[in-house]
Amino acid sequence: MTSNEIRRKFLSFFEKRGHVVIPSTSLVPENDPSVLFNTAGMQPLVPYLLGVRHPKGDKLVNVQKCVRTTDIDDIGDNTHATFFEMLGNWSLGNYFKNEAIRWSYEFLTSKEEGLGLDPKRLYITCFEGDVPSVPASLRTNVPRDNGSAEIWESFGIPRNRIYFLGAEDNWWSPGPNGPCGPDTEMFYDMTKNGMGDLSKEDFIKTTDEQKIVEVWNDVFMEYEKKDGKVIGKLKQKNVDTGAGLERLAMVLQSKNNIFDTDLFAPIMNKIKELAHGYSQRESRIVADHIRTSVFIISEGVTPSNTDRGYVLRKLLRRAIRYADVIGIPEFQLHLLAETVQDIYKETYPSIGPVDIASVISDEERRFRKTLEKGLLKIDEFGVDEFGHLRNITGAQAFELFSTYGFPLELTQEIIRPRVLLDFESFEMAFKKHQELSRTGAEKKFKGGLADTSEKSLRYHTATHLLNAALKQVLGDSVSQKGSNITQERLRFDFSHNKKMTSEEIGRVEDLVNQKIKEALPVSFEEMPIQKAREIGAHGVFGEKYDDIVRVYTVGNPTDIFSIEICGGPHVKNTGELGHFKIIKEEAVSAGVRRIKAVLE
Repeated sequence: MTSNEIRRKFLSFFEKRGHVVIPSTSLVPENDPSVLFNTAGMQPLVPYLLGVRHPKGDKLVNVQKCVRTTDIDDIGDNTHATFFEMLGNWSLGNYFKNEAIRWSYEFLTSKEEGLGLDPKRLYITCFEGDVPSVPASLRTNVPRDNGSAEIWESFGIPRNRIYFLGAEDNWWSPGPNGPCGPDTEMFYDMTKNGMGDLSKEDFIKTTDEQKIVEVWNDVFMEYEKKDGKVIGKLKQKNVDTGAGLERLAMVLQSKNNIFDTDLFAPIMNKIKELAHGYSQRESRIVADHIRTSVFIISEGVTPSNTDRGYVLRKLLRRAIRYADVIGIPEFQLHLLAETVQDIYKETYPSIGPVDIASVISDEERRFRKTLEKGLLKIDEFGVDEFGHLRNITGAQAFELFSTYGFPLELTQEIIRPRVLLDFESFEMAFKKHQELSRTGAEKKFKGGLADTSEKSLRYHTATHLLNAALKQVLGDSVSQKGSNITQERLRFDFSHNKKMTSEEIGRVEDLVNQKIKEALPVSFEEMPIQKAREIGAHGVFGEKYDDIVRVYTVGNPTDIFSIEICGGPHVKNTGELGHFKIIKEEAVSAGVRRIKAVLE
């Protein structure tokens, strides 16, 4: 079964069961300071999991593009990837455990409508609850999930193949705040003859060895976390399921790793064609990183030393380094990128028109200019005057990063066989210079605000006023390129080919404050995306929007100041915002400027 067939079967299966198919959102979320990329299928749906009504109803299904780099050290094994597609079906207060588990089981095992997997090779895990050995940081105060285990038994899964594990394995939340709950996970035996019945200890051991792999996860989101603690139940019981396409393809194509599936095989074949010294782990890293880079670049991200650009730079420079190790000639990685585009051009047309090859080649050119000098510097730092190996300090590692463009992970990989790196002192040095880019525990969602505190709502509405003011002052060529909101400030990226003058900054500030003073109403209406465009609503990354969208309007019907496609939420009146002040205007990249502003 090809990956395209798996996607189609999954969407069709749940559509027949009353789910509405919604498109994948962009990899790049909006208006959330906590992360850089969507890392799970649930992130674009957070507001709806918390109780906001979704315009398509309360039963949804989709295939979501995700990027996750927290497991970057595991890339090269059989199952990990930094870019992946998550198949998900959703209940927003509709069905719960019984239907979710039944449909998961049916889709996995049905030979007619589903994937036709052997139920005798399935193993299940459920939430164990807070046993005495659980540390305080992982306590949930939620009881053992016997209900899910009983449902699995009713479908013929033997009790001795159902294992109870703690919060570290069978509890899901997007971070310290938001919807959360216990989950039940499905694993599939990949060995030739089958492992048979296993003790809990042997089951854990075989999953670590990747002989048995996770293929599906049903999360029962009925709780809410605040500041890392479960504070109670949500207004509604939700179901969030996820199945990684890459792993399902591996199982259904009878492979023991994702790199032999049709999602990777053309890339791996191209690497074998180009490389003079093929090596499995290094080749897999190159294939994975180039595939992920293609998708990130297609979202308009370019390499830099901060935020998403830093993640992209890290991936590309690791790919370049490992390409050198296996003997791929310089400036040939664009051929791998073209192979990636060929694989996905029908499923994700947006990766076709973008000049991805130029971005990759330009970054390789920049990296190679400093690579030789950086390697000499590593030798200088790592060897004392007597020729003895010595540890590299965090300050030295930071110099390699800031001066020679070596991501920390690359420095670690180069020096690991010889010397140690003082990571803590590197982190301290790095934080003095900029905010360290992190991608763990990420929670973002499309067109809306993850942190719904009063201050964040005010800043969210202020970005709409700022966007409209910039268009009035600088012209309609201005378009939003991204935003980032905390409780202390807003950050807004926009297209503009030159530095703003002090007069222009003053005019924008005055215009925003005038609209705040006017105490304009803020309202929204749900409408078809086509109608939203016809009435002039502005948006970002247009292809990611659903057929039905929310359009937020600031102003009176006869005098509209701002109209944008956005998931919300916002304040009800601009008079709630306070005084708006721009504290910085700077360049981000060619043709993109950034404003940082506060509400006083």
